[in-house]
Parts: sequence; structure tokens; C-alpha cells
Amino acid sequence: MDYEFFKKSADYVRSVIPCETEIGIILGSGLGSLASCIDSPVEIDYRDIPNFLVSTVDSHAGKLIFGTLAGKKIICMSGRFHSYEGYDYEQLVIPIRLFKLLGVRKTIITNAAGAVNTDYNVGDIMIIKDHIKLNGASPLRGKNVDEFGPRFFDVSDMYSKSLRKIALDCAENSGLKVHEGVYMFFTGPQFETPAEIRAARILGADAIGMSTVTEALTAAHCSMPLLALSVITNMAAGVTENKVSGEEVDIAAAEISERFTEYVKEIIKRI
Repeated sequence: MDYEFFKKSADYVRSVIPCETEIGIILGSGLGSLASCIDSPVEIDYRDIPNFLVSTVDSHAGKLIFGTLAGKKIICMSGRFHSYEGYDYEQLVIPIRLFKLLGVRKTIITNAAGAVNTDYNVGDIMIIKDHIKLNGASPLRGKNVDEFGPRFFDVSDMYSKSLRKIALDCAENSGLKVHEGVYMFFTGPQFETPAEIRAARILGADAIGMSTVTEALTAAHCSMPLLALSVITNMAAGVTENKVSGEEVDIAAAEISERFTEYVKEIIKRI
């Protein structure tokens, strides 16, 4: 996948949307309701975009949506891609690189996550300040595409401190309980074992999930400021006696979606 591979996707999207975009948004499991708030939307099915991927998760709409939200021109992915769907890690750079070529200057990523930190509760929000990734390959493996960034790159401010500050400020009047914490990546699609969760807690993780990290690494590679927000939709395995299920995740995400949407809109307004 050379530069022209990604440019082909961007050229097609540019032919459909009317102008440049300021902010890119990637919506996680059960969090697609934000997309319904976009004014004057222009929708593009992932299947219509050359060299793009197709979402296979039922709760992900699989559409790229351009429009206005909180006064900003945005491009929104309603549905994302995961390694557990069968994609190679190298393929998971595609969405962020499309954003970059569309002129996106900042990206917001959301996900549904399981709580490892026992001070967290279902319905809380975690602003990701760092992550732990001990399994799976890097999405930047293979030949480097110099037009996007250098072979070796810094990730010490991958989750932009300035954007996290804005998110914390917006939390004050949101009615949500908002934390800053560390997200740990697991490959899925199976949920984690109680032993894995105990290990994650020892390593310093506050929440766990199966997404976000590959996108964050790609954003860091192309020097794009990033804000990542986890919606705590379940307590991780072994934290309580309850079993973890995909239905539980979707229900919890739906219950918080209205307040979370207003929170994200306020963040976008202030960026």
C-alpha cells in the first residue's frame, strides 16, 4: 500500500463531499447515535470507497458521513475496523490516512470499554491518557510510507495533552463521571479471562478493549493530534460475578448515548 493507494480513496471521497474537513471522528460499538446529530449530512457507504475496508460488526453502520457538528466541518466514521474481523494490522492504517489526506487536523476516537479499575462504574467515561499494547503487530509494520511520517516516531504525546485538557474542562458540567486513565489493548473477539484482567490491573491498566490503539498509532505516525474517549459499558471479567456479553455492551452504550453525544459536541465546539 503506497501513497497512491491511499490517495485513490481520498480522491473519491473529495469528489463527493463539498469542502475540506476540520475534525475526524471514529465511533465505537453502540455509539453511532452521534452520527444522527450531524447537520446537512453526506453519507458514503464504505463499500463505495476505493481501497477502503468494510465493517462486519452488526452494531456498526459502515458509513462515512460528512457534515457540520457543533459549528465544525467533520468527517465521521460510523463503524470501525478491528483485527479480529480478519484484517491485517497493516490494513488498519487506512481510515486515519484517509482523514489525513482529507485535511483533517484533529481526530476524536470513541470506544466501548470494560473497566479494570474497580473505582470505575458502568456509564463512566475515561479519557485515554496512554495505552498498553503487548500483543498483535504494529499497524506501521512493513515498508514505511514517507509521505505520512518517518520510519521511527515518538508516541509520548500520542493522546494529546491539550485535547485531554479540553475534554476534562467540558466534563465539569456534563453530568457524566469522567476519569483519565490507561487503556489496554486485547485482540479479541473473545472477552478477556479473569486472569488476564488481574494481569492488566497489575500493569496499570484502567480499562480494556479491542480497538483504538492501531488508529492512535497511525495518528501519531502522521503527527495528527488525537483525543480518545472510552465509554465504560461493562466491568471486565472477574471484577464482578457477572458474565460479559456483547448485548450488555450495546445496552449500556445506548443508555448513555444522549449524554455522551452532548459531551462530545461540547468538546468539538471548544477545539
